[in-house]
Amino acid sequence: MSEFLANMYPWTKSLHIIAVLTWMAGLFYLPRIFVYHTEKVTPGHETDALFQVMEMKLYRYIMNPSIIAVWVFGLALVLTPNVVYWDSIWPYTKGVCVIAMTWFHMWLGARRKDFIAGRNTRTGRTFRMMNEVPTLLMLVIVFSVVVKF
Repeated sequence: MSEFLANMYPWTKSLHIIAVLTWMAGLFYLPRIFVYHTEKVTPGHETDALFQVMEMKLYRYIMNPSIIAVWVFGLALVLTPNVVYWDSIWPYTKGVCVIAMTWFHMWLGARRKDFIAGRNTRTGRTFRMMNEVPTLLMLVIVFSVVVKF
């Protein structure tokens, strides 16, 4: 298995990066849609239904497959020989941030369900602030992996 993972390393790494890019696009965009949904749409109006469709398609068809691919290819990289050196700090900082990013993904899913049920209580400002979470986590992840401190 180790030899297979080592031979597949360039492909695994490429697919992991592609999955991260698509996942991050969704993590950046969905909170922004929530801002406009909160500030510009009346619950029950036809525009409300339009926003719910956009949010559902982004979450279900882009973000969910992406997070699965991120985890599958990321774990494959962890298991690939000579890729992760556990005596460094960077694998742990990246791991914590990936778990936090996964929590954020799930938090967005819960907020989407709030809109569906007509019980969103968050403000546009809250969604704007939460929109910064993936940026901060991404910075830590990229510096952890590239600098390898």
